[in-house]
Amino acid sequence: MTAPAASPCINVCQMDATTGWCGGCLRTLDEIARWSSLDETRRQAVLAALPERRVAWLASGRTLPAPQPPRSRPR
Repeated sequence: MTAPAASPCINVCQMDATTGWCGGCLRTLDEIARWSSLDETRRQAVLAALPERRVAWLASGRTLPAPQPPRSRPR
């Protein structure tokens, strides 16, 4: 059995009001919120949508940020 698909999160969480996508990973709030409960088929469907969203994002003149290191959690 293979491991579930990893989240595409790059720790740049800024929602874009026009598209409804996160400016870091290009997922919707619903996709982000439900990621941990999605089955593998649904995770793969979200991941498959990201390249097209990336093209639309860049075509609109927006830029994509560089991935950020994981945030440390307060102890």
